[in-house]
Amino acid sequence: MSEHEASRRNVLYGLAAVGVATPVLAACGSSGGDRTGTVSDSGDGGSSGIPTSEIPVGGGKIVGDVVVTQPAAGEFKAFSSRCTHQGCAVTKVADGLIDCPCHGSQFSIEDGSVQGGPAPSALPEKTVTVAGSTLTVS
Repeated sequence: MSEHEASRRNVLYGLAAVGVATPVLAACGSSGGDRTGTVSDSGDGGSSGIPTSEIPVGGGKIVGDVVVTQPAAGEFKAFSSRCTHQGCAVTKVADGLIDCPCHGSQFSIEDGSVQGGPAPSALPEKTVTVAGSTLTVS
């Protein structure tokens, strides 16, 4: 085999590797999240000014880098929105679960514990303070 053929083969292998890696890496990217409304990101991993009426009972809402849930009426919890498996952003809160789209991990809205998938540990819990009809996460 000539040096030219070996070099050409290496280029083709490289192009094939890039073609496979690109969609895989894109799947691990941020979904953008919902950063609209009256909520402001406090810059320290928390959020302030979240109306309690925006958090459904038995569900939750992703606000910046936190997930705020309301497992029972008037009971608010907050967790990091980054999956403990590989750091992907969770994108959905439904049916009592917080879902990570990257590899299928699921977490409880009650305590952030792992309910399914490859995540090795619970979502880190944040402190929630309720003042009237507004809550702050720190």
